[in-house]
Amino acid sequence: MRSFSDSYRAAGVNIEAGYEGVQLMKGHVARTMIPGVVSDLGGFGGLFAPNLSGMREPVLVSGTDGVGTKIRIAMLMDKHDTVGIDCVAMCVNDIICCGAKPLFFLDYIAIGKNEPEKVATLVSGVAEGCVQAGCALIGGETAEHPGMMPADDYDLAGFSVGIVDKPKIIDHSAMKRGDVVLALPSSGIHSNGYSLVRKVFNVEHANLNLYSEELGETLGEALLRPTCIYVKPVLACMEAAAVRGVSHITGGGFFENIPRCLPDGLSAKIEKAALRTPPIFSMLQSMGGIPEHDMFNTYNMGVGMTVITAKEDADRALAALRKEGCDAYVIGEIVEGGERVTLC
Repeated sequence: MRSFSDSYRAAGVNIEAGYEGVQLMKGHVARTMIPGVVSDLGGFGGLFAPNLSGMREPVLVSGTDGVGTKIRIAMLMDKHDTVGIDCVAMCVNDIICCGAKPLFFLDYIAIGKNEPEKVATLVSGVAEGCVQAGCALIGGETAEHPGMMPADDYDLAGFSVGIVDKPKIIDHSAMKRGDVVLALPSSGIHSNGYSLVRKVFNVEHANLNLYSEELGETLGEALLRPTCIYVKPVLACMEAAAVRGVSHITGGGFFENIPRCLPDGLSAKIEKAALRTPPIFSMLQSMGGIPEHDMFNTYNMGVGMTVITAKEDADRALAALRKEGCDAYVIGEIVEGGERVTLC
């Protein structure tokens, strides 16, 4: 018997639209399949059998996050195929910081009205993020929330699970004075600080499709550009060099995130002149009258991730990162004492 409920539809939930959405997204999900996937899409749980060969003490590492109010930019531009990349990035970039390789990902979409094509488009972005991270999309959930959200509104979140051999966990214990801080460039604002972004640019009333000479693109394109996924470059870097610390530069910027990988007694000295900061940040700072400290305490300022290595390993680390398409460069060094992060 076909599954349907006229009573539930009258209350605002169309379960048949949910089934149609699953069918539309299957092709996107298939792109993410990697060895270890056991289950098909649509089961009650996603099954994954990890390959533990060569590992002495396998440790699972998990991370969860959402896209935040950047989603409002996607809604205003009616472009929904990239925020899924952001969702994956915010999770897998976190778990790579300890050296873990992401294995699988699950997403959660809450939406005012289930439009199968829109849901499938959202999932296409999630699938692209999983492909970039080398992990599998093994499940998810779409929840229709009539009366809780406007029909066109939605939110997107997810979580990832990865694995690392315990002896290879980046635990920061070997870090010392003279180590080098490497910058992995961001694509722009990524997925943090968008409440301030939306206020400064007055996005509800701005023409997001207007070309900006300063940006070299439209404001909407600059704001919606997806977060970089650093999994493959960082894994390659770990193989080539002794990595002593990794920080994902998200909300809290430099001042909050870099210290998370620093042992007591050490601090990071960052050369501001070395930073390659995209123009969207100077535009944001200028239009919003935002103090420099607040910019570095909220945004990545062009540095999506930092990697700390021994000085003698820096060239090998840079070569490995660049081979994976990440044009990394040196922005500072580790020093003793002082403020946890110093901009000079």
